[in-house]
Amino acid sequence: MTVADLFGILPLALPAIGGLWVLLLVAFVGDRDLRWPAAHSLIVLAFSAIPAVVLLGHGARREIFDGAILIDPMALCFHLLFLLVAGLTILVSVDHLTWAGAAHGEFYAMVLFAVTGMSLMAASENLLTLFLGLETLSVSLYVLAGFARDRVLAVEGALKYFLLGAFATGFILYGMALLYGVTGRIDLRGIHDELATYAGQPLDPLALAGAALLLIGLGFKAAAVPFHFWAPDVYQGSMAPVAGFMAAGTKAAAFAMLLRVVNVALGGAELRDRWTAILSVIAVLTMVLGNVVALAQVNIKRMLAYSSIANAGYLLVAVVAGSGGAGAAGAGAGNGAAPIVLFYLAAYAFMTIGAFAVAALVGRSGEDDSGFSITSYAGLSRRRPALAAAMAIFMFSLTGIPPTGGFMGKFYVFKSAVDSGLYGLAVVGVLASVVGSFYYVRVVWQMYLRDPGPIDAAPARLSPPERLAVFAAAAATLWIGLFPGALLELVRLAA
Repeated sequence: MTVADLFGILPLALPAIGGLWVLLLVAFVGDRDLRWPAAHSLIVLAFSAIPAVVLLGHGARREIFDGAILIDPMALCFHLLFLLVAGLTILVSVDHLTWAGAAHGEFYAMVLFAVTGMSLMAASENLLTLFLGLETLSVSLYVLAGFARDRVLAVEGALKYFLLGAFATGFILYGMALLYGVTGRIDLRGIHDELATYAGQPLDPLALAGAALLLIGLGFKAAAVPFHFWAPDVYQGSMAPVAGFMAAGTKAAAFAMLLRVVNVALGGAELRDRWTAILSVIAVLTMVLGNVVALAQVNIKRMLAYSSIANAGYLLVAVVAGSGGAGAAGAGAGNGAAPIVLFYLAAYAFMTIGAFAVAALVGRSGEDDSGFSITSYAGLSRRRPALAAAMAIFMFSLTGIPPTGGFMGKFYVFKSAVDSGLYGLAVVGVLASVVGSFYYVRVVWQMYLRDPGPIDAAPARLSPPERLAVFAAAAATLWIGLFPGALLELVRLAA
């Protein structure tokens, strides 16, 4: 391995090394003060961002480990997104861990290991490394979901996540085995080349089964209908910062892996028409069910879980539209989806983690889960005006109201669908967004038009890290909506 290869792998390796360092720090120094492992984790994330930015600036494209890992602009853009998500999560979690009775420094090691898995999924061009990244992420999330182990809902949610995640992993692994059995290759480009030999002939049924199983497993990771059942219970049981981390980070990692698989391995004309049709149906079901069921939720974390499901549907629209629609030709025709998906995920990450951060602060004002009731936001504008303003920005952005990042994200998604001739998907997406506006605006109505109840306690005071996370997320949400050009130029590198 050359020096250039070592520098190329550095962004992915530093979070893993940092996770081990945090574990050693906690083992020898203790975790009585969570600020130390949190600060070390943030430093690791910052150092991981430096080589990623340098490589991205030079348009690097390096194949490492015989092509198993591809460090290209798309992988680096996703890596920087994962670092942002992890950084905001760490800032929000320091005081919340103490409140939840889970003040253990190992939390930050798990976050860093999860980032390692996410980045490996985004950079893999090989079935083995894809699976390794997926399992690294999954095991870390199982631990994070049940980190507040004294809470029944946390243990229940983590157990459900583990059991259903094991089934999803089985689907993915079985699909990979079938594709290897048909093609004799484990590298994504090799699989594409072997499937291309079926041009003009019926595809081997095992290849179709393998592709279908892969899409099922990835649908679970992205919380797409009908593989979404785990999300509401897991989000409700998890600590709010963990739920935000899963909503933004796990979804981004799942779509990074999906783009790799469908654009490269399944990017030929032999399979593309099939998976675009399947994903179109899943996208419609996901947008409709996620928004409709969210209307009935009274718990903010469950509401945001169904919101996350609906947003998976919008992202699937971008993936299908980026493929060029039915009949698009050429391997990797779906590369046009990467910039749109990345732009949407960046906007979604800020507004979702910001919303869960506010939920964490308001939730600490009630006993058990009572603080996460939507009615807990009644009169928040009088009790915490700045916090209510930030939450309103996040809710308006999730709705898709200008001038927020959520509006620009949905605009580009639906525009890509119209440009590809997918008018039905665009219409369903717009109508589903209209339905979604009701439950987002309901939170704003509670904050500004309802009087606080006689027993409503004020949310916990924001610590400096929490204040930085919430208002940085709010500022970024507005900045993306007002000045989308800079982010657009960055994500276009991923194409």
